[in-house]
Amino acid sequence: MAKRARSPIRVGVAGWDYRDWKGVVYPDPRPRGFDPLRYLAGYLNLIEINTSYYGPPRVPVARKWLARVQDVPSFRFTAKLWRRFTHERQSSWTRADVRQVRRGFDVLQEGGRLDAVVAQFPWSFKYGAGTLEWLEDVTAEFASYPLVLEVRHESWNTPQFLAWLGERGVGFVNLDQPLFRRSIKPSAHVTSAVGYIRVHGRNYSDWFRKNAGRDARYDYLYDPKELKPWAARAKQAAENAQTTAVDVVFNNHYKGKAVVNAQQFRKLIEGTRPAAPPALVAEYGAELRGYVRADAGRAAA
Repeated sequence: MAKRARSPIRVGVAGWDYRDWKGVVYPDPRPRGFDPLRYLAGYLNLIEINTSYYGPPRVPVARKWLARVQDVPSFRFTAKLWRRFTHERQSSWTRADVRQVRRGFDVLQEGGRLDAVVAQFPWSFKYGAGTLEWLEDVTAEFASYPLVLEVRHESWNTPQFLAWLGERGVGFVNLDQPLFRRSIKPSAHVTSAVGYIRVHGRNYSDWFRKNAGRDARYDYLYDPKELKPWAARAKQAAENAQTTAVDVVFNNHYKGKAVVNAQQFRKLIEGTRPAAPPALVAEYGAELRGYVRADAGRAAA
């Protein structure tokens, strides 16, 4: 029997609108008409939409996202689920809440660009009867999308729960994160057609520090040797019989470090050197040497 072809592994970053990317990822000054989303789509396979966590994406905005990358047919989005369903659990959501989320996600799905919807729960969300019931309601509510679940507490990492996800066609998000107490450890679980890996960095000093800001928490640059085990896990997930794609998202965004590690990771996965934004090469030349092409100074369209 012929060996099954490996499913595509798409590599990208979480978000694209960061002030500290000016002159590091994006040119400074920016040319007239510069579009950061289209610019990144020239260098990466995937972007995870962060703004949908803070509020449902509006239909006109979602349509503009599609229009901005229409000339890059291989590019995909994933999107985080609104925190109303993952973090604001003091009361039940409403039908209006659900409709708001669906409107924007439907635009992306009908446009053929939505690889996954990421339901991200905090470390404090631990396995129990009440949390499982909440999770069952969330996954049922959004079952029409390629849903993947991020849980950060080790109590969820059991064969029984993985089977529970598989029965519902919900993917498991494999994590790289600072490991404290019962934080969930690295894995290569596949429970749906979408394999998913989120790479948060290993900033132990700030990850759980009460007053640490977003930038401090995600300020970490991986050494390529730290990425190699994850490249092996991504390939393993891509060879799973039920997988149609594996998405790898770098969330260590401070000062463009996610883009650096994404390009290094692509080299580990694909074997060939991708191009990188010229500003990034100028800022991280030593780290990118041997991982991006010699013509990496070209500008994306």
